[in-house]
Amino acid sequence: MTSNPAFGPLETRAAAMARGYDRISVRDYVVEVEIGAFAQERGLLQKVRFNIVVEVAPVPQPLDDDVDLILSYDRLTEAVTQELGAERNNLLETLAERVALRILRERQAMRVFVRIEKIDRGPYDLGVEIMRDKEAVEASADDAAPRPRVVFVAPAAMGQLADWIAALDTQVPLILAVGGLGLPLPQAATPEAQRRIDLLALEQAAWALASQDARCYVVATRTELDWAQKNGQISVWAPSRMVMDAVNGPQGDGLALAVWLAEQLQAVELVVIGAAAPVAAVPVTVPVRVMGAGK
Repeated sequence: MTSNPAFGPLETRAAAMARGYDRISVRDYVVEVEIGAFAQERGLLQKVRFNIVVEVAPVPQPLDDDVDLILSYDRLTEAVTQELGAERNNLLETLAERVALRILRERQAMRVFVRIEKIDRGPYDLGVEIMRDKEAVEASADDAAPRPRVVFVAPAAMGQLADWIAALDTQVPLILAVGGLGLPLPQAATPEAQRRIDLLALEQAAWALASQDARCYVVATRTELDWAQKNGQISVWAPSRMVMDAVNGPQGDGLALAVWLAEQLQAVELVVIGAAAPVAAVPVTVPVRVMGAGK
């Protein structure tokens, strides 16, 4: 009786769906990573196993034993490392998708199988397997979000939101970030708890700002920001989710987080309203424009 390839080695699975391409693979590549959607998985390293098979386009002939003409195995493990270093992921599905798309950006890669498993959660492995082909990369490129303008609104300038929006070019997507309202905050016993309290204070300010203009919507994730930019929606950024999910996430006040967001989104510029421009201690590579009281 022939065994089901779905639960066998990924190479077997790929062979069962072969389209005539050569294949390269990385098998049983184990790393420790912080991943998971549950609170108890925060700050906890888990062993995760990667199996990757890539179907590759025919290599030019003669090959002449030239490593530059082939897709190197190192590019597969580098894709894993780069995606793990880019952002903390809650879901294995998200990580698998990002690894697959990064590999498919390689010229020779035509189709990729990615299997990721958590291997130390119990007497079993928990995993996900996906298959993506070159068209997935082309579709993701077509869906790329435009570059936004990130606007930091200091609390003192919040009351004139409609006037500030009118003064900005709304042909470029707007993402508003805000500083805290200056209210007394609870003091926590641990830095992580205090960080969450501080971020929630910024989210309170975001909701207060958005309530002043019906065109503004509070958003919390990169996916929501991308959608809003493509659909002409003005976003007010609630930072907790993205900041806590970032690898080596940013520290500092609302303005420092706005700088970080502008860098992450490759913003066309950072506009600072009602506050001084970021000081040299905060690295800024996007253009900065100051409006209002901080000018």
